[in-house]
Amino acid sequence: MVAASLPPDITAPAPPVPYIETQQAAGVSADLLSTDLTQNRIEVSSSFQGAKVILYGAVFQPEDQPSDVVVIIRGPQASMRLIRKVKAGAVWLNSRPVVFEGAPGYYMAASSQPLDRITDFSHRRLLGLGLEYIAMDTSRENKVVTRYGVKDVVVNGIEDDYLDWRRAVIRLKSKAGLYNDNPLGVRFVDKNLFRAEVTLPSEAPIGDYTAEVWLFRDGQPVGYSEKKLTVEKVGFERFVYTVAHRHAWLYGLACVFMSMGMGALASRLFRRG
Repeated sequence: MVAASLPPDITAPAPPVPYIETQQAAGVSADLLSTDLTQNRIEVSSSFQGAKVILYGAVFQPEDQPSDVVVIIRGPQASMRLIRKVKAGAVWLNSRPVVFEGAPGYYMAASSQPLDRITDFSHRRLLGLGLEYIAMDTSRENKVVTRYGVKDVVVNGIEDDYLDWRRAVIRLKSKAGLYNDNPLGVRFVDKNLFRAEVTLPSEAPIGDYTAEVWLFRDGQPVGYSEKKLTVEKVGFERFVYTVAHRHAWLYGLACVFMSMGMGALASRLFRRG
């Protein structure tokens, strides 16, 4: 989770409907595309510095029609803790923290040319193509909970400010290298063969990723292919990660006892006389 401050003067080009959810386009065939990844599993250890995966594919064209390809990589959902700066009199104060849930922890959009030249706004929004139209499964309901040891934390209590929070999430994730929009990221190496490079930073979240490949002709989606990619911890890091997430109380007790033991050992080692 990331703690961040949201400037008060953010303005965002709002989509007509604030909550964006992807849908399957009609008339799309799975027989026009064949795709794969150079690797489907990435292992994360203490020395992990990021990884690069090549997505490659072929377009089957019964006729000599120009085609465009769009590649979307979506990571597992990850919540994000946000704080807005509000003015109270002559001073600026932090608002109650808002936990923005439902956004993908990683997102990459790569295409053979800029998306607005490939298809129109309605398809980009319908399919969640591009940073402006990332699908976020954000709840419309407000919840007030205790998190991070802080009471009265608002979860998705964003209401009419949804677009401001949404743009803040995209800006911060992009700055961290977790969101990327590359309008020339898909390259045709032959008439019907293409490739795209997927770069995962060292901060890439653990979990299952989806690689979506869309084929467009004359602005319409006509082909679709999907592959899975898994990022997982290995070795001792995997053991610690598993215990921390599946047995949080046991992990907490172990940390407490370890801290007490280290403190007692340090006291004995550095005791004078």
